[in-house]
Amino acid sequence: MSDTLSNASLSNSLLATIMADESFRPNEPSSLSDTGLPISLVESLIVKRLSNIGVSSGRQLANDLCLPFSILEELYQTLRLRKFIVHKGSAPLNDYNYSLTEDGRDRAIVYSQSCSYVGPAPVPLMDYVLSAEAQSIRAESPKRSQLRNAFRDISINETLFESLGPAINSGAGLFLYGEPGNGKSTLAQRITQCFGQEIWIPHAIYEDGQIIKLFDAAYHHRAQDDGDSLMSAYAHDRRWVKIKRPTVVVGGEMTMDSLEIRHDPNSNVSEASLQMKSNCGCLLIDDFGRQRIEPQELLNRWIVPLESRIDFLQLSTGKKIQVPFEQLIIFSTNLEPSQLVDEAFMRRIPYKIEIADPSTKEFHLLFRIYCEKFKCQYEERVVDYLLQTHYIPKNRRLRRCHPRDLLSQIRNFCVYNDIPMELRPEFFDRVAKSYFTDVLEGAPRTLAKAVGPQ
Repeated sequence: MSDTLSNASLSNSLLATIMADESFRPNEPSSLSDTGLPISLVESLIVKRLSNIGVSSGRQLANDLCLPFSILEELYQTLRLRKFIVHKGSAPLNDYNYSLTEDGRDRAIVYSQSCSYVGPAPVPLMDYVLSAEAQSIRAESPKRSQLRNAFRDISINETLFESLGPAINSGAGLFLYGEPGNGKSTLAQRITQCFGQEIWIPHAIYEDGQIIKLFDAAYHHRAQDDGDSLMSAYAHDRRWVKIKRPTVVVGGEMTMDSLEIRHDPNSNVSEASLQMKSNCGCLLIDDFGRQRIEPQELLNRWIVPLESRIDFLQLSTGKKIQVPFEQLIIFSTNLEPSQLVDEAFMRRIPYKIEIADPSTKEFHLLFRIYCEKFKCQYEERVVDYLLQTHYIPKNRRLRRCHPRDLLSQIRNFCVYNDIPMELRPEFFDRVAKSYFTDVLEGAPRTLAKAVGPQ
C-alpha cells in the first residue's frame, strides 16, 4: 500500500514539474459551450464527416473532430431527432454506429457548399491569440550553453558565435549577409533550436464564420508523443497539436499574397499567412532581395508589425483581424543590407551579422567533420594538396559548403566505380573539374584573402 502511495506521489510530482515548464496548455472542454464554437458549426462538421465516410461510431466521429465523446452524445441525439442521422447498429463501449438519412445527405450538400472544411474542430481566434502571446519566443532568453548545443555539429568560429549570441537572445530580427555557400541558411535554421523545443498550436482557427487552417505539415513537426507517458494521461484539448517551435523558410517564391490570409472561394476555406505559421518560432527570408516582390514592398507591409509585434489581416468577409507577430525574423542575403532597404527598415532589424569566408584552419575542420559523416578517413595532407592545387593558384575563395559538396562528389564517384571511399589527390583532381567553373568563380582576390588567416 505504501509503495502504491509512493508511486502515485512520485507521478503527481513529476507531472507537476512537467506542467510547470509549459507556459500554455489547452484544457479539454467539458461542454460544447467550452469549445467557444457555435453548435451549428459542430453539427456541420459531424454531418460532412459522415457524408465522406458513410458509417462511423460516435466515438470515432468525436476522435475525427478532436472533441470529447461525452460532449457530443447529446448532439448525436438531437441530430437523430431531426432525422439527419440514424443508428446503424451498436458499437463497443455503449456506443452506436451512425449514418446519414436522406435528409442528412441533403443537409451535408448544403453544408459543403457553404464550407467544405472537414477535419478537427477549429478554436476561436482569441484562444489562438492568447496562446501565441503566452508562448512567445521573446519570453525566453537562450544562454551560451543552449547556443552551443544548437550548433554542436556544425562549424562556427568564436567571433561569429559571440555576435550571434546576443542577437538570438534579444528575440529581435537580424540580417545574416555574406557570400553564397557560407552557411547562412544553415545557421538560421539552427537558431530555432536555441529556444524552448515545443509549443501548442491549433489545427484551425474560427472567426466571423470563417475557418482558417493553421497547422501545416510542411512547417510544423509534431512533438514525439509517448502513448504511455504521464502527459498522455493528462487530458488536453485535442483540437491543439504540440509541435517543435517552427522554422518557416521562404525564398524567391515568396509573394505578397503569401503574407495575407488566402481564401479559396470554391471551398470557402482560408489558409493562414506565413507570419501566422511561423509565430512562436523563426521566419527565415532566404536570398532576400531576390524575391518576386521588391524589398520596398515588404518594408511597407511589415514596418508596423516589426515595431508593434501585431499584424492586421483581412478575412474574405472584409473583416480586419488582429493577430500576434511573435517570431524571430531572419533575413539571409548575399547582398549588402544597406543596398536593399532604407534606414527606417534597418532600424527595426537591429542586428546585422556578416558571415565571412572560413579560414584555412576552419576549412580543415569542416573536412574533418564531413569525413566523419561520410565515413571516410580524414587526411590533412590531401586537403593541403587540394588547397595548393585548386585554390591558391586560382585565387579561389573558400566556402563552407565546399567540403561537403566535394566529398559528396567523391562518394558518388567511388560508389559508381565500386571502390572504397578515400581522400586521395587524384579524386579531388577529378571532382574539381566538374564542381568548379569559371562562370561561378566571382572576382579574383589576393592570395592572402583567398585562403584566409592561418
